[in-house]
Amino acid sequence: MRKLTYYVACSLDGFIGDPKGDASSMFQFMDEEYAAFMNSEYPETIPSVAREAFGVAGVPNKRFDTVIQGLGSYRLGLEAGIPSPYAHLREIVATRSLTESPDPNVELVAGDLVARVRELKAEDGPLGIWLCGGANVAGQLADEIDELVIKSYPQVYGSGMPMFGADFAVRDFALEDVRSFGNGVVVRTYTRKR
Repeated sequence: MRKLTYYVACSLDGFIGDPKGDASSMFQFMDEEYAAFMNSEYPETIPSVAREAFGVAGVPNKRFDTVIQGLGSYRLGLEAGIPSPYAHLREIVATRSLTESPDPNVELVAGDLVARVRELKAEDGPLGIWLCGGANVAGQLADEIDELVIKSYPQVYGSGMPMFGADFAVRDFALEDVRSFGNGVVVRTYTRKR
């Protein structure tokens, strides 16, 4: 069974962006040490248009072969003229408002997202599924998440878009790994306790 990993950047107080979802304040932490880690451990999470600049053009996917995101996250690339931001992955966008895919590589899911994720998890293959965001999609898929990789940036937002847009429910995870960087970023990996 393939696993669903919520690989996400957030502030120290658990927000993935400001109230509108903008997380550009976190970009300042992309220094050489941290970029080297991202490039070696999660090369497929670098958008297709930036892979050459980051030195990962042609690098095989290491952890994921599929990415899932909501329309809010997907729209960032779409508005920049990039209809397939992760062309090196199978792209799935959860949306009820887009009715026609702007790119053949992008599958739109308007119906039961949990059922679609369960189908993906049941497929054979060595690579997993990356939940890119946003909060509403993470909330819908909270019970399906097998792993959390949380990139905590040394900022406090006070309010904004939470990691999960979901009703209250306790879900337990076990800490597997912690990696800290000179820029103050801490990457924690957790596995779901089932």
